[in-house]
Amino acid sequence: MTHPGLADGPIYLDYNATTPVDPRALEAALPYLVQHFGNPSSGHHYAQAPRTAVELARGRLAGLLGARPEEIVFTGGGSEADTLAIRGAALARPRRHLVTQPTEHPAVIETCRGLEADGFSITWLPVDRFGGVDPADLDAVIGEETALVSVAYGNSETGTLQPIAELAAIARRHGALFHTDAAQAVGRVGIDVDGLGVDLLTVAGHKMYAPKGVGALYVRSGVPLHPLIHGGGQEGGMRAGTENVALIAALGVAAETARLELPGSEARLAGLRDLLHRELERLLPGRVRLHGHPVRRLPGTLNVGIDGILGRRLLAAVGEIAAATGSACHEGADSPSAVLTAMGLPAERALSALRLSLGRWTTTQDVRRAAGLIARAVTAGHADIHP
Repeated sequence: MTHPGLADGPIYLDYNATTPVDPRALEAALPYLVQHFGNPSSGHHYAQAPRTAVELARGRLAGLLGARPEEIVFTGGGSEADTLAIRGAALARPRRHLVTQPTEHPAVIETCRGLEADGFSITWLPVDRFGGVDPADLDAVIGEETALVSVAYGNSETGTLQPIAELAAIARRHGALFHTDAAQAVGRVGIDVDGLGVDLLTVAGHKMYAPKGVGALYVRSGVPLHPLIHGGGQEGGMRAGTENVALIAALGVAAETARLELPGSEARLAGLRDLLHRELERLLPGRVRLHGHPVRRLPGTLNVGIDGILGRRLLAAVGEIAAATGSACHEGADSPSAVLTAMGLPAERALSALRLSLGRWTTTQDVRRAAGLIARAVTAGHADIHP
């Protein structure tokens, strides 16, 4: 099945920036934009279908995460969920110390910096050459003043997966809460919140084939949170405002689809990712450098540097491919990725990076053609792609 948004465009290799909306998720949303328009908090006939849709979606997302429905709080997206988790947990407890690391999404980094301006102390854990956090480093800095530890499950640029269960166990031993931004991981790798031992987990709808503008935060039962948005008490008092029923319904179907298709999709994407890597190495022998962990990474993420080129300029020269050099939040300038520099890569190597992220509608033909287009642009010697 070809996605209607991809039929006539460039090869789409930017699934980590956003995913096309799955037609099944779109179909689930439409009735709540037209026929079932009621406010789910009302007490009459028109509220019944919207209220049922919200609770069905809550149960579906909970099923994907191994959570209970009442532990799911719907939000306006992943950044809001990150902010609610970090700021909400920090303000709900007397402790004044937070721990995170420098390759996090800007929503985590900037929320921590904002709390630092409010008098909290922040410890930034180092990462190794693959972008991984060493649990021993967390054990060395955490203490009885630590309110929260926040470490992303999978990195959006390199795909590196963190040892979340080990990190969460350390936090729990010290009475600290543990949050993971799993926006890039939910629906792409198997997640069980109890097995991980996390207290808070971020979901972003548009990273898992639902529309933009909807997300969720898993909040373990009993975890205190200070709400960011006050009002009518929706979402268990955690997030006021009339629910966006259409987008929540779409997220629920996206979650159910992911749960059913995950075993096959994870293996398929890992195979395509590895094929793309092999093809680039075959066509550009000795010039391709892998960034991120070679094994423990997201199945659809390939971040590579190509010696002697500037990644952003290469992609600009190859209009037949839609991809990125790093996070979509940082595109548009020849400046090295903060993620890659935190991993110890020199600026020249970081500037050569390409982030090629694959997804539900990526095909073997796409992968082989993309590798050929990239290699042709590199070997053609275009002056504007070189430093």
